Amino acid sequence: MGANISSDAGIALLINAFSTIFALALLIFIIAPISGAHFNPAVSLVQVLRREMGGLEFLAFVSAQISGAITGAVIANVMFDLPAIQISSNERVTAGTLVGEVIATAGLIIVIFVLVARAQEKLIPVAVAAWIGSAYFFTSSTSFANPAVTIGRVFSDTFAGINPVSVLPFIIAQLIGATLGVALVKGVTRV
Repeated sequence: MGANISSDAGIALLINAFSTIFALALLIFIIAPISGAHFNPAVSLVQVLRREMGGLEFLAFVSAQISGAITGAVIANVMFDLPAIQISSNERVTAGTLVGEVIATAGLIIVIFVLVARAQEKLIPVAVAAWIGSAYFFTSSTSFANPAVTIGRVFSDTFAGINPVSVLPFIIAQLIGATLGVALVKGVTRV
């Protein structure tokens, strides 16, 4: 929608950021009591490492996360009268965008697991949405911070898409960020 409303990239980014902030907060509020609102394989992996999730459960969640992200991209394409299946031509890999993904993902892990350690889980929907929304602007990568989202956005040849050649470097950066986030959470919470 951002690109449909304005040819100004900044306005398009604002539209994408605001829609992400509000939709993410609402989805976490609604789905958290049902499934824990697990949208992100990096977060689920951290839960495996913390022994809060088993390996089979992790594989089931990752399959659902990736399938959901791809399905969401296809539905968005159809909703905006684009071909349902398309592959992004938007190459995103630079040293700066990869650093941005490390920072975005590390911060996301910190936000979630510091709130968990403080028994403030009810703040997670707003805090996660605030982090991701603000990271749209303070990271060069626009804060994918999620391997499933990264894979799903391959199927959107729009402003928001990511070319398949950029996916593996982004996911590696996200996993590095998750690892860094875990270390920082331990330092901050002494858990």
